[in-house]
Amino acid sequence: MTISIILASKGREVVTIAPSASLASAVGLLVEKRIGAVLILGADRRVVGILSERDVVCALAERGAGALEEPVSQTMTRKVSTCNENESVLNIMERMTEGRSRHVPVVDQGELVGIVSIGDVVKHRLHEMERDSTAMHDYILTA
Repeated sequence: MTISIILASKGREVVTIAPSASLASAVGLLVEKRIGAVLILGADRRVVGILSERDVVCALAERGAGALEEPVSQTMTRKVSTCNENESVLNIMERMTEGRSRHVPVVDQGELVGIVSIGDVVKHRLHEMERDSTAMHDYILTA
C-alpha cells in the first residue's frame, strides 16, 4: 500500500504559514486547527521548514516568552524529510520511527500535495490488520 491511499482517505489539505509569521501566530494556528505541526512555505511555495509542538516547547524553554514574537524561521526545523505518493506506508512508518518525526510532507515534483502524520499511518495499518484478520477468519470458517 502506498501513501496515495492515505491521502485519498484523509484528504490533501495542508496547513501552512510563512517563515516571517510570528511564532505566536503559528501557535494560534496549531491550536485553531487542532494539529501538531504546520509547514513553512517559502515564496516559491516550496517547503522550507516544519514547526511542531516540540519545536515550540524547545523555543520557550530556551528563549522564554519573547520567542513568541520572533519569526517562525528562527524556530522551525529546516531539515524536512519528505516523501512522494508512491512510497509504501511501511517505508514511511520506518522513516518516521528512525527519524523520530511525526509528520512527513508529501511532495510531487517539488510541489506540496499533502501531509501524513504518524496517526494517519497507524490508523491505516490498523485497518489493514483488521481486514487481514477478517479475511483469515472467513477463510478458516470456509475451509
